[in-house]
Amino acid sequence: MRRRGPRAALLAAAALLAALAGCGPSAGPGGGAVAPVPGERGAQDGAGQSPGDGPVPPVVDRVPTGDRVVFLTYDDGAERDPRFIDLVRERRLPVTLFLTDSVVGPGYAHFARLRAVGASLQNHTLDHPALRGLPYAGQRAEICGQQRKLRSRFGVRPHLFRPPHGTYDATTLRAAADCGITAVVLWRVTLEGDGGLAYTRGEHRLAPGDIVSVPSAGAPSLSLAERTARLLRELEERGLGVGRLEDRLRHR
Repeated sequence: MRRRGPRAALLAAAALLAALAGCGPSAGPGGGAVAPVPGERGAQDGAGQSPGDGPVPPVVDRVPTGDRVVFLTYDDGAERDPRFIDLVRERRLPVTLFLTDSVVGPGYAHFARLRAVGASLQNHTLDHPALRGLPYAGQRAEICGQQRKLRSRFGVRPHLFRPPHGTYDATTLRAAADCGITAVVLWRVTLEGDGGLAYTRGEHRLAPGDIVSVPSAGAPSLSLAERTARLLRELEERGLGVGRLEDRLRHR
């Protein structure tokens, strides 16, 4: 057997020590390295992930604007109404979809079609937990995990995030920042299952800059396309249009 020289022996010993200390890249399910999401940051120590120290994203429920537009956002991904795809295409609606992986499940093809007609796909966590009060590692796993899912399935890098149920804390904002999120998006107006509107604060009427949330409804009296069409009629009566949220909340 060929004997190794002193340099080769030293290199082998260093590699062995690095492996024992766990200094190599983190391993995925198949034993390979897990590729980070572009823009994702944060350190790892012996106890796991720790938060970064950069700025946190702003939290918005409306967008100051001089334009007479509101912003339509859709949550979860449970409702897969094919007529909604037709409506988005025909009206060229710049809608924003906040997707949850465990809810969307095998329905990703539906959302690929929506993306093809102009919808924007953004982050709503992997499993839709209430994040407030959870430890940093758990919140980061939910947010960064969905960043990776959306990137692998659609090739997109979301920069907007909606916390499930609208609940969050300072840890949420830090985890979101470390996952590459640049704005946490709440809402002032909710489009309900019967087509009615509910308001979280302020005047009970649509106004320029409002962010409208359309949550998934369990047994709505109107389909997603019907609810959206009713809302569009009300917007037209008020002289309002639909703006693209991503254009107002750009990447940092």
